Amino acid sequence: MENARTRLDWVDMAKGLSIFLVVIMYCASSVGEDTGQTGFLHWTIAFAMPFRMPEFFLLSGLFLSQVITRPWRAYADRRVLHYFYFYALWAIIHIVFKEALVGRDPLGAAGSLAWAIISPYGVLWFIYMLGVMGLVAKFLFDTRAPHWAVLAVAAILQMANIHTGSYLIDQFAAYFVYFYAGYALAPSVFKLADWTMDHAALALAALAAWAVINAVMVFSPGFVMDPVHIQMGWGALPGLHLILALAGSMAVVMSAALLVRLPWMNWLRWMGSKSLVIYVAFVLPMGIARIALLRFGIEEPNLVSLVTMIAAIGAPLLLWWLVQKLCFGKFLFERPAWAHLPGTTRGAKPAPMPAE
Repeated sequence: MENARTRLDWVDMAKGLSIFLVVIMYCASSVGEDTGQTGFLHWTIAFAMPFRMPEFFLLSGLFLSQVITRPWRAYADRRVLHYFYFYALWAIIHIVFKEALVGRDPLGAAGSLAWAIISPYGVLWFIYMLGVMGLVAKFLFDTRAPHWAVLAVAAILQMANIHTGSYLIDQFAAYFVYFYAGYALAPSVFKLADWTMDHAALALAALAAWAVINAVMVFSPGFVMDPVHIQMGWGALPGLHLILALAGSMAVVMSAALLVRLPWMNWLRWMGSKSLVIYVAFVLPMGIARIALLRFGIEEPNLVSLVTMIAAIGAPLLLWWLVQKLCFGKFLFERPAWAHLPGTTRGAKPAPMPAE
């Protein structure tokens, strides 16, 4: 039983690594924008650029096969409405706080709220896209589209580097291949995790080789370290970027499978189990911490980045803990009974569904 649990816990460990990389990226770019300087987080996120978001999408597709065979209503409730609920809720919170209250622009906030319906808003774009990709994957499943054909078309879309001006279309084209790969290749991904646990020495050697190759591709000619927008070297080339993204995603899987064996890393696994809690709520404390530090005259980029990152990760978890203790505000992190589609639960009253 313990071994079986360990072999599933690596997924949460991988999500912990993923949310760390996401928060690091936003902290680095926001601090860089305000100070015009770069710090250690910039170099960390530069190394992770090929796979930082692809592996998050790939992990999100891993368990799609467990629900995709359900009728449309049940499927939409679990894999579409679930994400749209948290997107809508936190988009309202972000926009009202930043534009209506801090920015004192209620008309602008109203416009942003309306636009957020058809175009993913800010950092919440990832959750929005999970709902959209879930819809597309279900449609492809019902039409019996072959996995190889979908992956081929999705890979072409990714390599085409599409820029239509529509954030929805552009992000779908850039990342759907990874979401669908997580679904279509899930058995192979789980086999890789199992192999890694059983062959730790070989896995470490493989990860070392990957890290060298990834670093060479990122920091090769063409690399630009900018405080806000980092540019990869050869790794940005179409086709090569896709390969590096998939390889990096598998490296995250292998790293998680190794880390799950270390009891002192359980904090990262637990944090991964709350990855969506952190994702929806980290932007506001990140901004507050950064602005406060700069107003106190603290501009050293490494210190500001580190404190900002700690606040961005710690504040959402503290808020989640307070919500659980006070039994108030659970709707922030749990989809309430009323936010289910009718007829999608067995009982008379749907149970709340936590963000995950």
